[in-house]
Parts: sequence; structure tokens; C-alpha cells
Amino acid sequence: MLSRLSEWFWNERLWFPGDLGWADLEDRDGVTYAKTADLWVTLPIALTFLIIRQVFERTVAIRLATALGVKEKVRVRAAHNPMLEAYFRSTSKSPKQAEVESLVKKTGHTEREIHRWFRRRRNQERPNQLKKFREASWRFTFYLVAFIAGLAALIDKPWFYDTKEMWAGFPVLPLLPSQYWYYMIELGFYMSLLFSVASDVKRKDFKEQIVHHVATILLISFSWCVNYIRAGTLIMLVHDASDYLLESAKMFNYAGWRKTCNYIFIIFAAIFIITRLVIFPFWILHCTWVYPVTVYPPFFGYYFFNGLLFVLQCLHIFWAVLILRMAIKFLPGNNIVEDERSDREETDSEDDDEEDEKDRRVKNGPVLNGHSPLNNNHHRKTE
Repeated sequence: MLSRLSEWFWNERLWFPGDLGWADLEDRDGVTYAKTADLWVTLPIALTFLIIRQVFERTVAIRLATALGVKEKVRVRAAHNPMLEAYFRSTSKSPKQAEVESLVKKTGHTEREIHRWFRRRRNQERPNQLKKFREASWRFTFYLVAFIAGLAALIDKPWFYDTKEMWAGFPVLPLLPSQYWYYMIELGFYMSLLFSVASDVKRKDFKEQIVHHVATILLISFSWCVNYIRAGTLIMLVHDASDYLLESAKMFNYAGWRKTCNYIFIIFAAIFIITRLVIFPFWILHCTWVYPVTVYPPFFGYYFFNGLLFVLQCLHIFWAVLILRMAIKFLPGNNIVEDERSDREETDSEDDDEEDEKDRRVKNGPVLNGHSPLNNNHHRKTE
């Protein structure tokens, strides 16, 4: 059954137009072509990246954090309480009011003490500033190096200036050494991100990140197998063009360099919009979706490849909305650009204010428009 499935999956009519097939990509006359077996190289590369990352974060990132003045907030740990700890781990990390009242009866603590314990316990599980900085500095380093290397590899290629050149002679496109390493390193890096996503800082777009990593790995792997390499290198370069700016903005944000963070974020937002919402759909996606049908009839691989690109474009729109929301927040004069995907840390003062407000409402009885009935007339007079 597996052999039949493999035979169907690698059917030449699925992945190539016309009478072309895998035989056309056999090495001949000293010319090398991409091979599916080459992708196995990305596994040791991904593992190597995981090792390099650990060394980088514990040495270079730590020193860089010290130089930039990254300071960690002192967190008050939740007091040892086996009953609340068991509830936190097995039932809920954010109990509702009815559940809090039940815990009050079981533990003998007040509601305020219960709320404070859960808040501090949730904060204990949130990643600290240093961890966030280390992850951002690692991604910044890779994306910057990858963008410079990709630009150097493509700057003298004709398809860098004329996207129609991506399909000149397709699929019989010779493999260049620069293309080989660009692909293997990029694919290995994204596989390492997928391996480490469970231990990395979890954002609100965690599921979208998983979809992005899987779609990127499939896109790179597929484009390699069927020799869409010229299009693949352009797509990777477009994505690397803005990513390192976002990571550097995060680094300065964690270090408390507010103005520097804001300026870099503005540059990042502009480049992101230009590359992901203009160049990608109107140049690259247009040339992979519209132009090929003028050269050869559509086939399954054509639809599959463009389907993955459309998934990426949907993610681009999703992240563009988050970016614009963050940009709007600091435009009036806010001092910090907060990552919309991050889970904001709770403070004792916030919870105390909420509890005090609840106490006031209980003491004053039912409220109307935020004020007790006795006080409503007073507010009308003063207003």
C-alpha cells in the first residue's frame, strides 16, 4: 500500500507539465540538478542549528543583553499551597468567581488572597525578559546573515530583476552551489524552529506560527523537488528582508530603549508592507500564478505550489493587521511598542485596584452607570 501511495505521489504527471519528468533532472554533461535525496541533509543542519543556538544564547546573547542593559523584573513567588497548586495544574490557571468562592471555603483564605496567589503563580510561568531577548537576538542574527547572503547570491541573477526569467527553460534549470546552500540552510533553520517551538516563548499567534513553519517547510521542500528553485530563492529573500528588523526592535524593547525600538519598528512596518503585501502578491505570486499558464498548461504541482503561497499571503495579512495595531498605539506618543502577540504580565497593584473596586461596589450596594444610587445625583450635580 505504501509503495502504491509513493508511486502515485511521485507521478510525473502531477508535478511536471507536458512530457517533462524526473528523467529531465538527471545530472548530465557536468550539470547538476536538485534531487529529493538532498533534503536529508537538512536534518543534521537543523540539529546543528539547535546546538549553535544553545551556545549562542548562553554566551553571545547574554553578553549582548548585559551591554544593552536588559533588566529582569523581580517577581514575587506564590506561597507554597498544595491545594491551590493542584487546582492550578489540573483544573484552571484562571478560576472564575464561583470557583474562587469554592476555594475560599476550602482553604480559609480571602478572595483577594486567592486572586493574588493565582496571579503570582501565572507570572511564574511567563518567560522572563532575558529569555525573550535571547530568542530575539538569535533570530535577528540568523535573519540578518540569511538576508545578506541571499542578496549576494541573487544580486547578479537575471530573475532578480525580471521575475519571468524564473521560468526560462523550466524545469531543466541547473543547480548553482549558492542556491544549494541557501536552500539547505534556510530549510534547516525553519525545521529547527519547528523543533523548538514547544520550548520557545508562546505568543497569542502560536497556532499561526505552527502553520507558518509547516507551510514554509513544505513550500521550500516542494519547490526544491520540482526545481522551482529560482522562485523559491526570491520568496525566501522577500521574507528575510524584514524579519531581522522586527527581531532587533524586540531586542531594544526588552532593553528599554524605547525610542530606538519605535524608530526601528516604523522601518520594519514599512518594509513588511512593501515586501509582503506589495512585492510578494503583485510580483512574485503574480508570476507564479498568471505567467506560467502562458508557457505550459496548468497541472497539479502548479496548483499545489500556488496554494501554499496563498496560505503564506493570508498569514501576511494576519500579521499586517497586528503590526498596524501596534503602530497605531505608539503613533499618538506612547513610549513603547508592545508585541500584540505577547501575554502581558500581571501586577499586584492591578489586582488590588480591581479588588478595591469590588469592595466599594459591595459596600455601596447596586450600581448604576458605575456609581451607587446614592452617589448618582451627586455626580450629576458636579458634572
